[in-house]
Amino acid sequence: MGITRSRMHKKKHTGAKIHIHQKKRKFELGRIPANTKLAFGERRVRPVRTMGGHKKWRALRLDTGNFSWGSEGVTRRVHILDVVYNSTNNELVRTKTLVKGCIVAIDANPFRTWYYKHYGVQLGRHVVVKRKGMVLKKKKDSKGAPVKKKKKEFKKPKVTKTMLRKWAKRSKDRQLDDDLKAQFRNGTGKLLAQISSRPGQVGRADGYILEGKELEFYQKKVDKKKKKV
Repeated sequence: MGITRSRMHKKKHTGAKIHIHQKKRKFELGRIPANTKLAFGERRVRPVRTMGGHKKWRALRLDTGNFSWGSEGVTRRVHILDVVYNSTNNELVRTKTLVKGCIVAIDANPFRTWYYKHYGVQLGRHVVVKRKGMVLKKKKDSKGAPVKKKKKEFKKPKVTKTMLRKWAKRSKDRQLDDDLKAQFRNGTGKLLAQISSRPGQVGRADGYILEGKELEFYQKKVDKKKKKV
């Protein structure tokens, strides 16, 4: 028996059974859910043939996505660090399942770099975010002993007069949400974002950064969940 989306097996609104007068149809078929998982350093996408010879892209493992910053009109490809909240089921958070509408934590560094280049304002410091399962290889010398790295100081690039004029002009209309600014400056290197694409249908986990009242709403939900734990 295949999976079907037909309503023949459902009852009428009166409670009466529907007389099944036909067999299952190809256009009514359903498929097993993709259950796309967040996996570091892995991208596993499979094509699925559909009606008319078209294709869907079934994402099984993903770790990156294109996320947009709506108020600034900029998009960057960033790493997805963690699944933080899902209004439908906490089990999807525990298993780190990527679905449309779930809240994820993404790497803030690409947006921080862009903000400095565009406005000349440094939003906190650059943070190297470590994820679960991430192994950093240590360099070794000829004898096999680990090499000690020298701490590199962050040097700002030389600023020309032209750049200063551009920054001054752009900064006139510059506005940044307080909650979003706090995320940049809290030292974790993470931003809250929502996935707006369907990973099991298009093979990608794209979305947008949360801002304003939406960010405030989900921030309360995440904080409430942390207190329970």
